[in-house]
Amino acid sequence: MQKIKTVLLLGILTGLFLVVGKILGGQTGMIIAFIFAMIMNFFAYWFSDKMALAMYGAKEIPYEEAPWLHDMVEELARKAGIPKPKIYLAPIDIPNAFATGRDPKHAAIAVTSGILNILSPEELKGVLAHEIAHIKNRDILISSIAATIGGAISMLAEMAFWSNLFGGNDEEEGGIGNIIGSLLLFLLAPLAATIVQMAISRTREYAADATGAQICGCPLALARALEKLEMAAQQLAPVAAREINPGTAHMMIVNPLRGDFIASLFSTHPPTQERIRRLYELAKKMGQIK
Repeated sequence: MQKIKTVLLLGILTGLFLVVGKILGGQTGMIIAFIFAMIMNFFAYWFSDKMALAMYGAKEIPYEEAPWLHDMVEELARKAGIPKPKIYLAPIDIPNAFATGRDPKHAAIAVTSGILNILSPEELKGVLAHEIAHIKNRDILISSIAATIGGAISMLAEMAFWSNLFGGNDEEEGGIGNIIGSLLLFLLAPLAATIVQMAISRTREYAADATGAQICGCPLALARALEKLEMAAQQLAPVAAREINPGTAHMMIVNPLRGDFIASLFSTHPPTQERIRRLYELAKKMGQIK
């Protein structure tokens, strides 16, 4: 069901691109915007893992330093049917984790110092299973596709706005109307694209929770971990503002920069309480609770 929803949302995003392109840039404008967006996100897709890890000073953890952690990841990867990803430690206090890499063969999982301090081994296993699920489901590729289309929409709207503003003639028929229309689309088209991208991201988080719970075999462990991580994110919000780069917050298992109620409406992550509720429902279906 989550896969179908993702496909539908990507279809909506593609349709929005085609409609906006037809209105604003015509076929030529669409092609130019899409090529530029694809080039930018191509580099992000291939090199985002190195950038994200370097941003937090993450270092690969040798097997000798944490054999129990390597064995845990290897077991989960085997159950998921993917190669064992590399394991990195990010020396920051915010309890969190994220997966990166362009495909299962070139993947890495980063855990923070903070998460190792507050989670039990079983809870950490649930978190690692969630991140392995992201790798297995190729969510990084999906988010890159969504970012390419969304970026192309924003670029088209910007091109049309500036073209009408400086290239149009107010005396020509529809001159002012064209500028106003372009301004509205300049504001609304990227907003619509962002909303669809957020919906895709939230869908993939729910899917990673469900897949991760199946991989580790204990939805309740992941639910307890999410509860602790959400509480820590709220209590350590000032620390998160210093330690977390906003451009990578969407990669974390719990968004540490969710903010207040209004800001949370535009978060890339679904509400943590709803994720926990779904995990409890899954545990009931698996016969782990009555």
